Amino acid sequence: MDNPSLVVPGALQPLLDLTEVIGKVGVPQTTLDLVRLRVSEINGRVYTLVDEPEKADERLPLVATWRTESCFTDAERSALAMAEAVTLMTDPEDMASDEVWADSARYYNDEQLGALVMHVGLVNLWNRVNIATKQEPAAWR
Repeated sequence: MDNPSLVVPGALQPLLDLTEVIGKVGVPQTTLDLVRLRVSEINGRVYTLVDEPEKADERLPLVATWRTESCFTDAERSALAMAEAVTLMTDPEDMASDEVWADSARYYNDEQLGALVMHVGLVNLWNRVNIATKQEPAAWR
Protein backbone atom coordinates (compact mmCIF):
# COMPACT_ATOMS: atom_id res chain seq x y z
CA MET A 1 0.00 0.00 0.00
CA ASP A 2 1.10 3.54 -0.59
CA ASN A 3 1.80 5.58 2.52
CA PRO A 4 -1.56 6.20 4.27
CA SER A 5 -0.64 9.85 4.81
CA LEU A 6 -0.79 10.19 1.02
CA VAL A 7 -3.83 7.93 0.53
CA VAL A 8 -6.14 9.47 3.14
CA PRO A 9 -7.31 12.85 1.83
CA GLY A 10 -6.17 15.71 4.04
CA ALA A 11 -4.03 13.56 6.36
CA LEU A 12 -0.55 14.71 5.40
CA GLN A 13 -0.82 18.46 5.94
CA PRO A 14 -1.88 18.36 9.62
CA LEU A 15 1.05 16.05 10.37
CA LEU A 16 3.44 18.42 8.60
CA ASP A 17 1.86 21.37 10.40
CA LEU A 18 2.40 19.67 13.77
CA THR A 19 6.03 19.02 12.86
CA GLU A 20 6.43 22.71 12.06
CA VAL A 21 4.84 23.82 15.34
CA ILE A 22 7.06 21.45 17.33
CA GLY A 23 10.10 22.91 15.62
CA LYS A 24 9.28 26.44 16.74
CA VAL A 25 9.39 26.16 20.55
CA GLY A 26 13.12 26.21 21.07
CA VAL A 27 14.21 22.57 21.16
CA PRO A 28 17.27 22.53 18.88
CA GLN A 29 16.67 20.82 15.54
CA THR A 30 19.74 18.67 16.14
CA THR A 31 18.11 17.35 19.33
CA LEU A 32 14.86 16.64 17.50
CA ASP A 33 16.86 14.80 14.84
CA LEU A 34 18.68 12.68 17.42
CA VAL A 35 15.36 11.84 19.06
CA ARG A 36 13.76 10.98 15.71
CA LEU A 37 16.57 8.61 14.86
CA ARG A 38 16.61 6.94 18.31
CA VAL A 39 12.84 6.43 18.35
CA SER A 40 13.02 5.03 14.82
CA GLU A 41 15.82 2.66 15.79
CA ILE A 42 13.76 1.35 18.70
CA ASN A 43 10.77 0.81 16.41
CA GLY A 44 12.78 -0.88 13.66
CA ARG A 45 12.27 1.89 11.12
CA VAL A 46 15.33 1.90 8.91
CA TYR A 47 16.99 5.06 7.65
CA THR A 48 19.89 5.22 5.25
CA LEU A 49 22.30 7.87 6.48
CA VAL A 50 23.83 10.24 3.98
CA ASP A 51 27.32 9.51 2.78
CA GLU A 52 28.28 13.18 2.74
CA PRO A 53 29.54 14.03 6.25
CA GLU A 54 29.23 17.77 5.72
CA LYS A 55 25.46 17.32 5.27
CA ALA A 56 24.76 15.24 8.39
CA ASP A 57 25.51 15.18 12.08
CA GLU A 58 28.45 12.80 12.49
CA ARG A 59 26.91 11.61 15.77
CA LEU A 60 23.92 9.99 14.09
CA PRO A 61 25.53 6.53 13.84
CA LEU A 62 26.19 6.71 17.61
CA VAL A 63 22.63 7.44 18.73
CA ALA A 64 21.92 3.83 19.75
CA THR A 65 24.85 3.97 22.17
CA TRP A 66 24.24 7.51 23.44
CA ARG A 67 24.63 6.45 27.08
CA THR A 68 28.28 5.53 26.59
CA GLU A 69 29.27 8.18 24.05
CA SER A 70 30.81 11.44 25.24
CA CYS A 71 29.72 13.46 22.20
CA PHE A 72 26.16 14.10 23.40
CA THR A 73 25.33 17.04 25.63
CA ASP A 74 23.50 16.58 28.92
CA ALA A 75 20.41 18.21 27.39
CA GLU A 76 20.51 15.80 24.44
CA ARG A 77 20.93 12.88 26.83
CA SER A 78 17.87 13.95 28.78
CA ALA A 79 15.85 14.20 25.55
CA LEU A 80 17.04 10.77 24.42
CA ALA A 81 16.16 9.27 27.81
CA MET A 82 12.66 10.78 27.54
CA ALA A 83 12.32 9.49 23.99
CA GLU A 84 13.24 5.96 25.04
CA ALA A 85 10.96 6.00 28.08
CA VAL A 86 7.94 7.19 26.10
CA THR A 87 8.61 4.89 23.14
CA LEU A 88 9.36 1.71 25.07
CA MET A 89 6.45 2.13 27.50
CA THR A 90 7.86 -0.62 29.71
CA ASP A 91 5.58 0.61 32.49
CA PRO A 92 2.48 2.27 30.99
CA GLU A 93 1.51 3.54 34.45
CA ASP A 94 4.80 5.45 34.65
CA MET A 95 6.18 5.63 31.12
CA ALA A 96 8.65 8.34 31.94
CA SER A 97 9.73 8.27 35.57
CA ASP A 98 9.81 11.34 37.77
CA GLU A 99 13.59 11.17 37.46
CA VAL A 100 13.43 11.32 33.64
CA TRP A 101 11.00 14.27 33.82
CA ALA A 102 13.08 16.10 36.41
CA ASP A 103 16.26 15.65 34.39
CA SER A 104 14.59 16.91 31.22
CA ALA A 105 13.09 19.86 33.10
CA ARG A 106 16.63 20.99 33.92
CA TYR A 107 17.15 21.75 30.21
CA TYR A 108 13.70 22.38 28.76
CA ASN A 109 10.75 24.52 29.85
CA ASP A 110 7.18 23.16 29.86
CA GLU A 111 6.51 24.27 26.29
CA GLN A 112 9.67 22.58 25.08
CA LEU A 113 8.99 19.42 27.11
CA GLY A 114 5.49 19.30 25.65
CA ALA A 115 6.91 19.66 22.16
CA LEU A 116 9.51 16.98 22.86
CA VAL A 117 6.86 14.49 24.04
CA MET A 118 4.64 15.36 21.05
CA HIS A 119 7.64 14.89 18.74
CA VAL A 120 8.28 11.42 20.20
CA GLY A 121 4.60 10.56 19.72
CA LEU A 122 4.59 11.86 16.16
CA VAL A 123 7.75 9.94 15.26
CA ASN A 124 6.17 6.80 16.74
CA LEU A 125 3.09 7.42 14.57
CA TRP A 126 5.18 7.84 11.42
CA ASN A 127 7.22 4.74 12.28
CA ARG A 128 4.16 2.58 12.83
CA VAL A 129 2.46 3.77 9.64
CA ASN A 130 5.63 3.25 7.58
CA ILE A 131 6.43 -0.15 9.08
CA ALA A 132 2.83 -1.43 8.90
CA THR A 133 2.64 -0.55 5.20
CA LYS A 134 6.14 -1.86 4.47
CA GLN A 135 7.55 1.44 3.19
CA GLU A 136 11.09 1.34 1.88
CA PRO A 137 13.90 2.54 4.16
CA ALA A 138 13.99 6.32 4.08
CA ALA A 139 17.03 8.42 3.26
CA TRP A 140 17.96 10.59 6.23
CA ARG A 141 17.32 14.27 5.65
